[in-house]
Amino acid sequence: MRTARILLNGLGQVGQHFLGLLESQALHLGARHGLALRLVAAADSGGTVVDAAGLDPLRLRTHKAARNSVAGLPGGRSGGSLLELLEDVDLVLEAAPTNLETGQPGLALVEAALEQGLPVVLASKGPLVVGWPRLSVLSDWRDPERPALRFSGAVGGGLPSLNMGWRDLAGARIQRVEAVLNLTNQLLLARMADGLSLEAAMGEAKAAGVLEADPSLDVDGWDAAAKILILARSVLGHDAALPEVVRQGLGSVPADLPARLRAEGRRLVFLQTAELQDGRWHLSVGPQALEAGHPFATLRPDEAAVRYASDSLGLTEARWAGSGPLGTAAAMLRDTVEILGRCHPSRLR
Repeated sequence: MRTARILLNGLGQVGQHFLGLLESQALHLGARHGLALRLVAAADSGGTVVDAAGLDPLRLRTHKAARNSVAGLPGGRSGGSLLELLEDVDLVLEAAPTNLETGQPGLALVEAALEQGLPVVLASKGPLVVGWPRLSVLSDWRDPERPALRFSGAVGGGLPSLNMGWRDLAGARIQRVEAVLNLTNQLLLARMADGLSLEAAMGEAKAAGVLEADPSLDVDGWDAAAKILILARSVLGHDAALPEVVRQGLGSVPADLPARLRAEGRRLVFLQTAELQDGRWHLSVGPQALEAGHPFATLRPDEAAVRYASDSLGLTEARWAGSGPLGTAAAMLRDTVEILGRCHPSRLR
């Protein structure tokens, strides 16, 4: 049994679900992988908490569910630098809220961890959108001897969209990618097809807790653009910037269009695409009307999907249905197991 000491930054919905997985999957991880994950440090917007003997995930999750900062726990404190927490950990998990303009606060933590030789698992997209050129150089994306950087949970929750591209299609030339990676917009379009206005559908989504605090991240396509950008950079090797992704938001959709298309047997889907044209990748996101025969036309509002078209393997497709925060947390655990499963015990501090 190998014990890995981990730091978790970000204790929102994704972080709290990850704490739940530390509890529910502990026996499974030990039996199948010979791994014990010991949470020794955690941080939220209010402070940090450290315990070398291991923090109790259940207690921490209960504390956060009551809307308390970890600073109020034994061993906790307000303020301080996240970088101070890196000294006695083997792995860093970053799940703090995303800022697509600065990448902070996660970007500084991720960069410092990689510089110190620590592997990193990301759920937040901001560091990858803003800092990918630097992070890729510091990690095993450029040099297999450097620390691992994984982020499958940042692109479609539990959907294995990145793993399919960089591992399963490693020997094929990818020509096109189609994906549905933003489930909030799928839900909004489904409710509009039921006859609701966009504003009413957004009100429902906000009440259900699935709409971003900044609604423009969803309805204006920024979240979807960030996800297809991260996929294109990592899987396709396309060095693009976020403004280069062509975006069309839900505000441009006529109020009656989703219902009219449904009556015609078609479906309006919020689609992300990467297409190779004249030797260059073109990225776009936005609502598209799909014919009944398209596989994405049958997606439920809670289903994400990705489809790769390649020269030697043809069409390769995957779907995933489930809760977004839980799926993202499960993807973080998947990445953690992959990293630690191939990490020699001597490389764990």
